[in-house]
Amino acid sequence: MSPLDTELLDILVCPETHRPVALADEVLLARVNQAAEAGMLMNRRGDSVAGPLDDLLVRDDGLQAYPVRDDIPIMLIDESIDLAGLSDPSSADDSSL
Repeated sequence: MSPLDTELLDILVCPETHRPVALADEVLLARVNQAAEAGMLMNRRGDSVAGPLDDLLVRDDGLQAYPVRDDIPIMLIDESIDLAGLSDPSSADDSSL
């Protein structure tokens, strides 16, 4: 469970699109951290994302995420992580998607 304040989460939005964000579930956070640890995850600026991340705020369309470090959401466009390219190993075997 994240220590981020519920009231803070209610007002945070993506700084680019102003769409709502929510905490990532454990499965997505684990996938992002795995990609970061493998050196395969880049932020929008093109820098490698160092892992592990404490948490992740995901835009409601599921395409972008913002890292949370030391309980502080990093809501900068250049720090956003493109989730569209993040492979989901389970999706290859799940024809119900």
